[in-house]
Amino acid sequence: MSELRRDPITGRWIIVSVERGKRPTDFMSPSSQRKRGGFCPFCPGNEYTTPPEILAFRPHDTKPNSTGWTLRVMPNKFPALQIYGDLNKMGEGIFDRINGIGAHEVIVETPEHFLSLSTMPKKAVEDVLWAYYLRLTDLKKDKRFKYVMIFKNEGEVAGASLEHTHSQLIALPIIPKLVKEEMDASRKYYDFKERCIFCDLINQELEDGRRVIYQNTGYIAIAPFASRSPFETWILPKTHEPDFYPPKNDFSGLA
Repeated sequence: MSELRRDPITGRWIIVSVERGKRPTDFMSPSSQRKRGGFCPFCPGNEYTTPPEILAFRPHDTKPNSTGWTLRVMPNKFPALQIYGDLNKMGEGIFDRINGIGAHEVIVETPEHFLSLSTMPKKAVEDVLWAYYLRLTDLKKDKRFKYVMIFKNEGEVAGASLEHTHSQLIALPIIPKLVKEEMDASRKYYDFKERCIFCDLINQELEDGRRVIYQNTGYIAIAPFASRSPFETWILPKTHEPDFYPPKNDFSGLA
């Protein structure tokens, strides 16, 4: 089983998972060329090669784990964390470790092998956001989990092992150090000014305008003032929202 280990110097938690080394890959080192063909476990007709689906958007007259779907969510076949078991917190001198308990899921965003999130129809992107929301809502019920992270690796350099477009979800029994720092800083800002730092940030960026990439009635995309990497982009709701949910039951503005 994998485990989480805490760095006693920085307080950062890391995941140690041998199983992740067994996952397949569509990419060949050192070249980053794609195979462009061949067997793909995420393509329709190959559902039998993946773990049973947790969620799928499909016509009512189709069976689970069969063709006909437009989006599928399933457990990662090579998970960094396991859903079953107890945390079993352990100490070894100054070192702390926890059993690798959590959720690790794959969201296959489209049945089309060569589409990407940027080339998918808007309705399909909305469905991806709905899948995120539904899985987040479900995993919140598990009291073992303290943080859920959704991420997407695009291409070999970013860490993707399969070229069929997909994103991943990991539910963690800990709050990542960076997230905790952001939460603590936001709380300190509110304690001092009695205002939300993100609301103030949005208002200032709208007034300045130089770092605004795009905006609509509900959301704004900005290049952060202190970007940590090239092309870093933040997408923020313009209204003060404490959680990720569909405003007025609609994700079209975010899509």
